[in-house]
Amino acid sequence: MKTRNLVIPVLLLGFILSLLLATNLAALNKAAKPQEESVRIPKEVKTVFEEGILTREARLDIPFTITNHLYLPARENVHSIFFFKVKNADLGFAPIAQAPATPAKKEEEKEAPPETEIVPTKLQCNFHIFLQVNRMEKNAPGEVVNEIYIPVSFEAESSSYEPDKEELYTTAYPIPPGNYILSMAIASQDLGKIGTQYFEFSLPDPLSSPDGLDTTPVFFIDKIKRMSAPENRVEVHKDFFTYSVLQIEANVDRVFSPKDNFEVFFYIFGAQPSETGKYDIEVGFEVYKGEELAIRFSPGKYEAPLVPQPLHLKQTIIITSGEEQRTEIRDLEPGKYALSLKISDKVSGKSEKKTIDFEVK
Repeated sequence: MKTRNLVIPVLLLGFILSLLLATNLAALNKAAKPQEESVRIPKEVKTVFEEGILTREARLDIPFTITNHLYLPARENVHSIFFFKVKNADLGFAPIAQAPATPAKKEEEKEAPPETEIVPTKLQCNFHIFLQVNRMEKNAPGEVVNEIYIPVSFEAESSSYEPDKEELYTTAYPIPPGNYILSMAIASQDLGKIGTQYFEFSLPDPLSSPDGLDTTPVFFIDKIKRMSAPENRVEVHKDFFTYSVLQIEANVDRVFSPKDNFEVFFYIFGAQPSETGKYDIEVGFEVYKGEELAIRFSPGKYEAPLVPQPLHLKQTIIITSGEEQRTEIRDLEPGKYALSLKISDKVSGKSEKKTIDFEVK
């Protein structure tokens, strides 16, 4: 299998892993840390966090769930991506207020004949998100290492707005390696409603040298594109997250149709460059249904430990008729499968295996 990567060429991979990524994320980290003169989490929210953090008891004024956690390297920090779902109706979407009419406009409206009321085409919600990251010490919340405030505003078309639909959102932030608990709050503009959730997570040291190889969580990509520049502040996004100059929509449910994009993305820890500074990594990809091999791809070869690899959901079937054989390419049949990764670092001789489950419908 040729290493096919039309979206992220080798030069861009090098850029992502360069000092620029570390500089931007380090600046973001420094800017968002709590300061004595700046209150990032108001006392109303702090009190709710303190009441629930020991028992992990959520407050459901605004119900939501933290569904996934991914991470990618950011030099001395780890770019931590949190996925959460919340129902549209609970975010308080309302028609966008129209600007006041000018005196001349008011006179025109008086003279004009009455018209049928027009339904507003835009809805908007405005709310706060607060994140508090505590280091875990002896299985209990310890010191606060980060406090983050994110003002959020989203718009929706009234014609397609579904109040009962749960939408997927993300936020990402650089955090040093370690064991943590995240306290997250979604609050109304006046703080009259405060919903909370708690989430424990661990982050490895991207600069450590483990005895073998390891990877960040392997995930599937729906869409990926390059932005003009990295984000310079913490944001909340709907359906996608950002990493350096990449905007990524991940298939976190891992459910596909045969024609869907089927691309994996991960970073390899522990791989070593040669004396000339180049990596020589090989990854074999195989798809299994139970114990049965369904697809075997030719190994991909990589010159960087960051691996975005497009694959496909087609299998080659050998059909025998008498003494004749022919091959036929078919879509992968519906069912539950596992993608197996066999990772080899040709420089260090280290190897590792990973699997990730998915479903075809």
